[in-house]
Amino acid sequence: MSFTVRAITLDLDDTLWPFPPVGARIERVLDAWLREHSPATARMFPIEAMRALRERVFAENPQLLHDLSALRRLTLEIALRESGGALHRLDEAYEAFYAERNRVEFYPDTLPALDRLRARVPLASLSNGNADLHRIGLADRFVARLHSREHGAAKPEASFFHAACAQLNLQPHEVLHVGDHVELDALGAARAGLRSCWLNRPNEAGEVAAWPDGVPRPDLEFSSLAELADWLDSHPN
Repeated sequence: MSFTVRAITLDLDDTLWPFPPVGARIERVLDAWLREHSPATARMFPIEAMRALRERVFAENPQLLHDLSALRRLTLEIALRESGGALHRLDEAYEAFYAERNRVEFYPDTLPALDRLRARVPLASLSNGNADLHRIGLADRFVARLHSREHGAAKPEASFFHAACAQLNLQPHEVLHVGDHVELDALGAARAGLRSCWLNRPNEAGEVAAWPDGVPRPDLEFSSLAELADWLDSHPN
């Protein structure tokens, strides 16, 4: 398939780096921090209990689903308050979480592919998550960085995709969105009028997922960002 791509928007978690290892480390680091600085909270909310509390807070506050930082902070505040813990250390507890959240390990192809892509077209990040590209060290590779918490709505809302296009000063059909999630990324982008690329990375067994039956396929599907860079190189605009 050939079409014009004048800019690319990219999801972050599970597109540029795997998130599950980050999530597991966050739980361990936060638990260790609480054991040292708020032992009462650590006793009442060990890792599994803190995970259950987080899931409850997320479920009870759907109005905040576009702002994962607010939900994480609220979870910590409730845990400290209910345990009679060190509520005055809420900011420090959140920073312990957020510092670890931004310690990521890129997929092997991420950095070389980003450099190849940005040599061809402007790149923008478009994420429902709360990663900080400045802390991670990727900010200079993107001309724009959009988070759902700033926009007030999350993918797959069309307005979020359109906000990215507006920052790029392009029409939706001129922009290709790339992400790992079928609904939030591939279908959300297509419904918003963007070109869509499903980044279907293989699992640990080397297997890739099957596209859902009966669902319109994205414009592109690749198993790595390197493949996307190859495609862009072979389709000069």
